[in-house]
Amino acid sequence: MITSTRTLLAGLLGLLLLQSDPALARDVGAESLTEIVVIGSRERLRDLPGAGNVIDSSMIDAARPFTVNEIIRQVPGVFARDEEGFGLRPNLGIRGLNPTRSSKVLLLEDGLPLAFAPYGDNASYYHPPIARFASIEVLKGASQIQFGPQTVGGVINYITADVPDEFRGALATRIGNRGFGELSLEVGDRLAGGAGWLANISRKETDGARDNMRFKVTDVSVKTSRTLSERQSLTLRASYYQEDSQVPYSGLTLQEYATDPRMNPFVNDRFDIDRVGVAATHGWQPGAETQLKTSVYYTFFNRDWWRQSSNSAQRPNDASDPACAGLVNLLTTCGNEGRLRQYYTAGVEQRLTTQSTLGGVPLATEFGARWHIEKQYRVQVNGDTPRARAPGVGPNAGVREDNRRDVRAAALFWQSRLEFGRLGLTPGLRYERIDYERQNFLNNARGSTAIDQLIPGLGATFEISDQVLLYAGAHRGFAPPRVEDLISPGGGSVELQAELSWNYELGLRAALAPNFELDVTAFRMDFANQIVPASVAGGIGAALTSAGETLHQGAELAVQFDAPLAATAWRASARLAYTQLLDAKFVGQRFSSVSGARDVLVTGNRLPYAAERLANASFGLASARGITLQVSANYTSSLYTDDLETVAVTADGQRGRIGGATVWNATAQYQLRDGLTMFASAKNLSDKLYVVDMSRGLIPGAPRLVQLGLDYRF
Repeated sequence: MITSTRTLLAGLLGLLLLQSDPALARDVGAESLTEIVVIGSRERLRDLPGAGNVIDSSMIDAARPFTVNEIIRQVPGVFARDEEGFGLRPNLGIRGLNPTRSSKVLLLEDGLPLAFAPYGDNASYYHPPIARFASIEVLKGASQIQFGPQTVGGVINYITADVPDEFRGALATRIGNRGFGELSLEVGDRLAGGAGWLANISRKETDGARDNMRFKVTDVSVKTSRTLSERQSLTLRASYYQEDSQVPYSGLTLQEYATDPRMNPFVNDRFDIDRVGVAATHGWQPGAETQLKTSVYYTFFNRDWWRQSSNSAQRPNDASDPACAGLVNLLTTCGNEGRLRQYYTAGVEQRLTTQSTLGGVPLATEFGARWHIEKQYRVQVNGDTPRARAPGVGPNAGVREDNRRDVRAAALFWQSRLEFGRLGLTPGLRYERIDYERQNFLNNARGSTAIDQLIPGLGATFEISDQVLLYAGAHRGFAPPRVEDLISPGGGSVELQAELSWNYELGLRAALAPNFELDVTAFRMDFANQIVPASVAGGIGAALTSAGETLHQGAELAVQFDAPLAATAWRASARLAYTQLLDAKFVGQRFSSVSGARDVLVTGNRLPYAAERLANASFGLASARGITLQVSANYTSSLYTDDLETVAVTADGQRGRIGGATVWNATAQYQLRDGLTMFASAKNLSDKLYVVDMSRGLIPGAPRLVQLGLDYRF
């Protein structure tokens, strides 16, 4: 796989060089014509008709984040739930939406889909290392209908660095406790003929948050750009990701957690990933006020997870595997399950932007279209022993699942911005058509169905003054169901509707002083139908059901300050991201999904994993002598894990209230000389023991992590 990937990357670079004419001037920058803009820059927040945040490279460098969760918590409204302690499978939720596998969030890389199946199975079992990205954008509100298909919570767009105009590079290395080591290299150049390239390679290893775990991750990416003419440019991207990890799927029972909260009895579980992604974006500027961007993308994702347990109640399950007498024979006769998945995703997307006037009113318009396909191959193989990698012959062994799931989707969208003096209006409309098909090779059953949806949106801004902007918006929230939620293994249709909501925002963005910015937003998400797991403690792969009407409403606050300290050589910075989720509750008639309580009415109860308060605060100092210090704190209030609002933790560790926690981090850096920086960081300074998840059993947060590193830029 590595050899073929290297050949692919070399071929892409060679193709780009052959397509270029060295005599052509770079009148139009390659990046400007081929960049798919979500927000674009912190300056563009000024005109955004909704809540938005940009985490730039300076913020990432100051924090020296260990995982993407750590840095994304600087955005109000985003709940980043940890899992394995390495941030490889992020669980991101926005404004009270369930964070499990980030399935209610649209993840993009350079404006193109990052998830392996955004229509048919929008779950994140993969995430690139933070070292690959130069900045991160988070877009909420009506403007997110430009992207899709997920338009419920928000869009998170990870942005890779621009191809440089001259040779440059960066080499970084880190070591730390719990077996942590990281080495990353980024290097790029602009060749004599005008073509440019940027390559990023990183390797990370660690023991994670629990015992008997080991993660090994390699990530390689290449980005090339070329101006083809004064009005055309082309950018190609390719990446390869490989993970080889010893990691369980299950959390702990209550008794196990009390005995040793960092134990992992499933020492033979393995998780392997291979992912290849390629994309090309062609930019054409036929006129001074018109641009057409055409993107083609393809990803292959292979995931094999061999495990003995799918949740903490399966230890393993003696009833289904008589040869296994519980944990006594865990290392000998207890069988395992191979959850083997392959995903093929491809698409073509075009975006046409124009600048004009309508009756003397300035008008900026974007039209877009997307054609997208997904193919999933899903096999479950049960083995006879903990180390089995093939079907066994026991009563619960053999091939338990073998099916193919196909998705074909077509989308159209339009969005315009009209300027009436201080008032700006941004209407838009998106249309999604999705065709689903499922074929079960075990019983030769086949089924198909389709859904379509119109997604309108309207945003508005009003300039109260040069420093203060009022914004408001309303849009339709839409999240398509998975293939397995619409078509049963027998090929029949499942009566599960798409997730639909009406989302509203009202906010104020202000620059109260040259170095002091404030953004406050009130939001409301009124769901006609929210999709939740049929069994609250059923794990990630549980069947889903329509929860009916639910309501999310609250407020977000973002504050940023950066200014020199009077009469000193130091500069101070402070940031605060705060979320108050006043309501996240069932408002329609709803009965519990907890086994044994299906006749209990839970209307008015709080939704699982919807924390009432989130806060992230940081304070930093930087001196002219190259010393930088930063301390940050992240707070998550208590939350319920089931619809009954159960407080006491159950014996299987899958239901109960998770207590609130504050985690402190610190980073110190010193610039030894120009381009060479030494740094040290400590995550979870107090070594606080706290629970982060109970969906598959009790899972602890990461312990204290101390790391030392060098960063050399040339």
